[in-house]
Formats: sequence, structure tokens, C-alpha cells
Amino acid sequence: MSVRKSVWNTAPTSAPAQRADRYVSGSNAHPAKMLPAIAAHAIRTYTKPGELVLDPMCGIGTTLVEALHLGRNALGVEYESRWARLARVNVARTARHVGQTSGHVVRGDARQLTQLIETDHHGTVALVVTSPPYGPSVHGQVRSSRETGQHGVVKKDYRYSHDPHNLAHVSTDQLLDAFTQILTQCRTMLRPGGTAVVTTRPWRARGELIDLPSAVLAAGGAAGLIPSERCVALLAGIRDSRLIARPSFFQMKNVRDARRQGIPLHLVQHEDVLVFTRPDPSAAQLGVPRPTACTGGSQRPTRQTTGRCHYRRTDKRSRG
Repeated sequence: MSVRKSVWNTAPTSAPAQRADRYVSGSNAHPAKMLPAIAAHAIRTYTKPGELVLDPMCGIGTTLVEALHLGRNALGVEYESRWARLARVNVARTARHVGQTSGHVVRGDARQLTQLIETDHHGTVALVVTSPPYGPSVHGQVRSSRETGQHGVVKKDYRYSHDPHNLAHVSTDQLLDAFTQILTQCRTMLRPGGTAVVTTRPWRARGELIDLPSAVLAAGGAAGLIPSERCVALLAGIRDSRLIARPSFFQMKNVRDARRQGIPLHLVQHEDVLVFTRPDPSAAQLGVPRPTACTGGSQRPTRQTTGRCHYRRTDKRSRG
């Protein structure tokens, strides 16, 4: 059995190269696609062939496609009808090629996950892989003046939708409340001892750091999941023991603009990977020790212009 590593080498090739010939036309328009190698690494590490993988906010279906390619079954839920349609097409296309395993996509709100997915699947999921929406500063692509015939650059594909109820458009506090609800639903879907992998990263809003990874850790604990690992999934390649950044043109422009304003923004080189486990009562009965989740309230990030993130404690009863 191979030793698990806390640093995942998930960008040996660029994101477009990883998606080539595996996703249908239109998939690239999604503003926050998960890197396929991140989903694949999580699936290989935490599941076996034939087991069930779930993504409650599946977007274009990256997690589901990678699960099918690796011989797992896949379930996905997506709020936006546009992306749900694309996810279904991607899953159907993959299923025709690989056979043996099955994939299914449901359109709906992940906060009602247990109502959207048949009860036969409750408590059977081996792995949840998902990611909350990030700040707008890390989303999007641009077209250069050569493409548009206009001066400068034009931003494109930087919105999930125009629906104000989409979690990508709500405040940080609302996002964390909703994500806690989603993780609580995922806990019901997971089998005892099952794993949830959440990829996330901090971002800056008006120059202030939003420490989303720490807040997601607290949300997982509030949802009754046990934090078990914290890893790094590289978005940069490795060559001669050095990181080779693979930023989009939009990311580079965003960093340059921020630095001109005195904001200490840097190119993003990795994702934080937070790994949780659903408690297994049978393991406890056998005397197997397990870590204790945090209790006594959840934590929410507050902004501070120094770039550090402080927390205020809130009574768990106040959360949705």
C-alpha cells in the first residue's frame, strides 16, 4: 500500500491538456472548473473500483467524468440548469466509452441533497468531492484585443449565472451557512467511515484576506464530520525541483492590477484540500480511537486590512 502524500502533484500538464478530448464543447465556459487531476487523485486515494462518488455541486461534471474513467459510479447535483445539462452530456459521453459503471446528474439545490437523491443511495457514498464557490477575483478568462478588435482586454466566462440565489453571488457569511447545510446533507449520504474532500483557497476582497479554508474546516465540524487531513493540490507543474506556474492570462492581469494598487496579491499555485470523515460507530465500538471534532460553536472569518484573518465565535444554534 502506497504512502499518502500531503502534497498532490496534480498539474504535470495544463488544465486544457487535462480536459482535452474528455469534455464536450462548451464545458470550458464554466468559470470555476475543478482541475481533473485533483478529482482523479482524490478518487484513486479514497475509493476502490465500483464504489460510489458524489459531487453535490458538480458544475460541468468533472468529478463524475473522472470517477467513471477510474471505474467508479458517480452521482452529481448542480443548481444551474446550463451546467447540469453540460454535466449530463459529459457523463453520458464518458459512460459510452468506459462502460461497466454508471453516472447520474440531478438538477437542484445541494442544500436539499437528501431529497434530490433516491433513498437507496443514502449512507452508501464512499467519497464526496466538491468545492464551494470562491471569490470573483479568481474566476474568469479574458479575450485579448486581437480577438475582439477592441482596445485592451475583455473579460468573459466569469459568472456562474445571473441568478442572485446562486451561492457564488451571496455574502461570505451566507455562503458558509449554506455550505454547512450542504456538508450536513453529505454526511447523510456518506457511508460510515466515508470520506469528504473539499478543495478551497483563500481570496482577497478589497485587499482583505478571506480565510475560506479555515472557515470550511469549521463548517465541516459543525456538520458532524471529522477533519482527518489537510493537503495541498498543486496548480503549478514541477520541473527540476522548482514550481512552474500555470496561470491564466486573467490571473496574471489581476495580480498585476492589484500590485499597482499596493495589494500584496500573488499567483495562486495550489488548492487547499480539506479531508473529512463521517464517524463510524462500529469502529468506536471496537475501541478504535478517532479524532474529536470541534464543538462549542462555529467560526466565521472577518476581514482585516492587515491581511490576517481573525474569527468571531457564534452559537451553532444560530446557523441554518
